[in-house]
Amino acid sequence: MLLQFKVGNYLSFKDVVTFSMVASSSKTENEDNVFEASDRNKTRLLKSAVIYGANASGKSNLLRAIRFARRFIVISSKDTQSGERIDVMNFRLSTETENKPSFFEFVFLLDGTIYRYGFEADKTEIHREWLFHIPKNREVKFFEREKQKITISSDFQEGKESVDKTRNNALFLSRTAQDNNPISTKILEWFTVFNVISGLNDSFYLGYTVGRSEEESFKNKIMEFLKCADVGIEKFDVERQEKTLPEEIKRLVPIGAIKTTHRKFDKEHNFVSPEIFDLDYSESEGTKKLFAMSGPLINALAKGRILFVDEFDSRLHPLLTQFIIKLFNSKIDNPNNAQLIFASHDASYLSKDFFRRDQIWFTEKDPYGATDLYSLVEYKKGEVEGEEKGKVRKDASFSKDYLLGKYGAIPYIKEIRTLMDNNE
Repeated sequence: MLLQFKVGNYLSFKDVVTFSMVASSSKTENEDNVFEASDRNKTRLLKSAVIYGANASGKSNLLRAIRFARRFIVISSKDTQSGERIDVMNFRLSTETENKPSFFEFVFLLDGTIYRYGFEADKTEIHREWLFHIPKNREVKFFEREKQKITISSDFQEGKESVDKTRNNALFLSRTAQDNNPISTKILEWFTVFNVISGLNDSFYLGYTVGRSEEESFKNKIMEFLKCADVGIEKFDVERQEKTLPEEIKRLVPIGAIKTTHRKFDKEHNFVSPEIFDLDYSESEGTKKLFAMSGPLINALAKGRILFVDEFDSRLHPLLTQFIIKLFNSKIDNPNNAQLIFASHDASYLSKDFFRRDQIWFTEKDPYGATDLYSLVEYKKGEVEGEEKGKVRKDASFSKDYLLGKYGAIPYIKEIRTLMDNNE
């Protein structure tokens, strides 16, 4: 479970910003959207969060930062990465950040214990790295790193043998996990099980959905999900590739054709026969996306995992996105407290009926190209000229006020007078 993510000097984030899934103290706003971290740890966490902002304001960059950090943590110590430059992109619109490393930090709950892990890196080396945990009431260090100087506590003796084997462009945590040390391996596995996906390109997770559909129980859950979404599909089947196909062809067409079954009727509306469609050629773009996304969604809900989605509502009807949001916020449909975090432009579910104030986040760029990140519960009225000072009320009209620009994070479109020359 995610508590917090911080990023700085990466893409459009100049200064360090903090995204949090820790619930505010309010207990009168959608308590179904909140859960306690564990029996031992009573920290209240959020089941979902939405990020709004104008185009190019930094919404996608927040998810890109999470995706980069996750991938780098998992693969940085592998032999294939030896000698390679680190694929980190610092904030480029200020001389202050040109020669400084990028900053990433996760705070998360694993097996009832809170961990804080982070690192700073530029394109050539790791500048800093740290891992702490809270076994009881106070934070305790596992290790800290300043470039190639790594200090290990008595609680992390498993890392002693990995110090001299850690390259300057690799993370120490990744190296110790590669050496099969139990604490490091457990933490690294936490980073492998959460998912960051794009709502614009579903080809990356379509294969996962199809692969899991080979399990009868999982296929049944996909069908239940599709029937609830009312897309008209009665069942689906996957036509597997011929085993004799060359490997280079299999890589291009990894899963084979997906066939969906619909019901055909006569003029009196009596059922006549099943009709077979090809998902790729005969179904709508929204249905294709919903089918592809069903695998990661169901997996997250079933196992209590974290799912990040950029452009979540692209090609989906607002009622379908609301349906998915309600699944994650439900105590019945989300018994394992999975977390959904997504970026959106659709203000139709920017409402107290769906979200608490602490679940609503905004990205906004300043005049110098740097992204700020803030939640509605943090936002103070009066920051926009003409507003009465004070916090945003929990019964405010979030959607209306957002589109009126009261919370910022919207495009300020100027009137165009010279777009078309009269002589054109």
